[in-house]
Amino acid sequence: MTKTRFPSLITEAAKPLIHRRHVLGAALAAPAVPALAQFRVEITGVGIKQFPIALPQFRGEDGSPQKISAIVQADLVRSGRFKSIDASGEQLDESSRPDVAKWTANGAEYLSVGSVTRGANGFDVRFRLWDAVKGADLGGQSYNVPQADLRLVAHKISDYIYEKVTGEKGVFSTRIAYVTKAGPRYTLWVADSDGENAQSALASPEPIISPTWSPAGTQLAYVSFESRKPVVYVHEVSSGRRRLIANFRGSNSAPAWSPDGSTLAVTLSRDGGSQLYTIPSGGGEPRRLMQSSGIDTEPTYSKDGRYIYFVSDRGGAPQIYRVGAQGGGAERVTFSGSYNISPSISPDGKTLAYITRAGGGYKLQVMDLASSNVESITSTTSDESPSFAPNSRLIVYATREGGREALMTTTLDGKIKARLAGQSGDIREPDWGPYQP
Repeated sequence: MTKTRFPSLITEAAKPLIHRRHVLGAALAAPAVPALAQFRVEITGVGIKQFPIALPQFRGEDGSPQKISAIVQADLVRSGRFKSIDASGEQLDESSRPDVAKWTANGAEYLSVGSVTRGANGFDVRFRLWDAVKGADLGGQSYNVPQADLRLVAHKISDYIYEKVTGEKGVFSTRIAYVTKAGPRYTLWVADSDGENAQSALASPEPIISPTWSPAGTQLAYVSFESRKPVVYVHEVSSGRRRLIANFRGSNSAPAWSPDGSTLAVTLSRDGGSQLYTIPSGGGEPRRLMQSSGIDTEPTYSKDGRYIYFVSDRGGAPQIYRVGAQGGGAERVTFSGSYNISPSISPDGKTLAYITRAGGGYKLQVMDLASSNVESITSTTSDESPSFAPNSRLIVYATREGGREALMTTTLDGKIKARLAGQSGDIREPDWGPYQP
């Protein structure tokens, strides 16, 4: 994964050589993951208290093209909050009362059972969750869906279990966006939160960078080089319709949505230098946030909409700052390390994730915003583009591990990581979407 110096402005000659989001108008430059590649989850490390759960194979699952119980198991383990108890050889459904003593003897505190039945109009999926320790029925759900929605049903089951056990909302039925490059072609993908079921939202012979979800999860803003220069579009995911938002003189890059979806923060060089502006998300005249002698880029809103965090080299090297959403004076946020980029704020407003350069590599850091304490949570050295899950519990990022490019998720303590990797190739700039209605 080639890294580039900050700051740098794009020229046509330089474009094939650079790919990082923090560089204005960066392009992708590595082998691509095959279209619709199947992803594999690998878990390492031991995190906080985990809830032991048994997930026997759903009755009738052998006749389903999607193994619901296996998808649910992978979701829950990837979250870091659950530990899987071996249930191999078992097959239970939601209609019978299980022998909970047997499962607690095996170490399970929770048990999820269910069934999958093929019908004339698709598949009927049912499940039930048990508190094995208390012998309590924690409820269940049923779905009748076409084959194409079986994975979504599995993720919804995972969300139900996660919320019943932890008291917090699950994120498994949310989506991520990311970019790949295959030969001369760039593709913007929308996928399930585990990286599976990827669907192409846009393909282009020119670079596509900086995808970011709207707060409602119905649109993506991104930068495209189709006009032979970086310009900002907003793309409606369901229909594929899009509108041009920023195509001013010079570079137009790094879009970021306000929490209410009415505004985009962008980096423009229309007035000389690269500076922060806000612009209506439907298009219009941009408003400059402040005057700066440096390059300001990579804006991201705090979740209460009060601040915009961004990267600037105004102090001589790239650091993360914040400014009021209506403009004003900027306040420096990062002081640990001499090169800090790619800020992402957790939805609960408590944590800043970013990338720091250390020892010639690039590593994911997390900062507790109340205390300013900083931790490095990865062992890899090519990390980029962190983005929080909507429940603030996980971060998705791109990196290089084991000699291959990879899409990863990690818990905030860095102790549980999941690799969402294709057979080979390059995955860039993931962005985790919001909860779906």
